[in-house]
Amino acid sequence: MDVRKILVPVGVALAAGALMSIAGTIQTGNVGIRTTLGVISTDEIGPGVYFKWPFISTVHEFSGKDIVIDLSDLTPKAKDNLSLRDMDVSIYYRANASSIAELSARYASQSARHDDGYLMPAYELVWRIARNACYEEIAKLDSLVIHTQREQLGQAIEKKLQEELDKNDPGVFVVSRAVIRSVQTDPSIEQSIQQAVANQKKLEAMQVQTEIAKKEADIKVTEARGIAESNQIIAGSLTREYLQHEANMALLKFAEKGNSNTIVVPSGMTVTPLINTGK
Repeated sequence: MDVRKILVPVGVALAAGALMSIAGTIQTGNVGIRTTLGVISTDEIGPGVYFKWPFISTVHEFSGKDIVIDLSDLTPKAKDNLSLRDMDVSIYYRANASSIAELSARYASQSARHDDGYLMPAYELVWRIARNACYEEIAKLDSLVIHTQREQLGQAIEKKLQEELDKNDPGVFVVSRAVIRSVQTDPSIEQSIQQAVANQKKLEAMQVQTEIAKKEADIKVTEARGIAESNQIIAGSLTREYLQHEANMALLKFAEKGNSNTIVVPSGMTVTPLINTGK
């Protein structure tokens, strides 16, 4: 047996193990925080390879990228004192990379570990404040209109959360956005919403009918005004002399027919009839 063939792989493995025990890597977008003999360093370790001393110092990797907090099954109470059946919100935040070392020291027990192994700075703290922000902003809206103002509600939650985080840690956190994934109201509220929508549609239809009736009335008024003005013009042109002239012309045409059995007596004239007795 060649002992060298056995010793070489063993030596390589031991060297690799020793190297792994004193070195590590930080992913792009994240930072490393070194703790030496229980003391947290205030200098963040940037992305790339880092070295450590076994049993003396450790390095924890923290995310410097956007972190999502999913708040599910919330039942906040609206302004009209009615509770939502279910509300799901996603909050996106990040911590400034240059502040993560101080942040991890201040909120040492508030960080949470991601499934990929790195830590999410102050996750538990932001989670609680975000939940409270959701409840506070919902309390400003009536339950009947929440489903129509999801985008505005998300913006209000984002603003509220940012304000609350800045109170104790100004310039440390950045809230990217808040997304309302789902809003489910109580069944009785749903029925009220449907009735409100139906009433709104009915009101819109009535308004359209009113406008149509008003337009039709305006048309009739316009037509009546036109007829009245036309009659007024005609009446103004019918003078006494004109009417007498027309009567004279009518009598002339009547006389030209040679009808001697008919007597035409103009209105307002007193005439003694002459009767031929044949004697």
